[in-house]
Amino acid sequence: MVPNPAHVDEAVTAAAQWIADQEPRQDVIPQIKTRFGLTSLQASEACALASKMRTYRRAHG
Repeated sequence: MVPNPAHVDEAVTAAAQWIADQEPRQDVIPQIKTRFGLTSLQASEACALASKMRTYRRAHG
């Protein structure tokens, strides 16, 4: 289940969508921190949300 959008920062959501559209990579945290201006906590939240998005996409096409 994707978290309630009211509780997720727009930049975190945008970063999560970007991550979900990319091939998995090891350097994603520094990259999204720079690209989206995120803190470390926000970057980790974006990664977690991206994982949920990928799972949802696999399950529901």
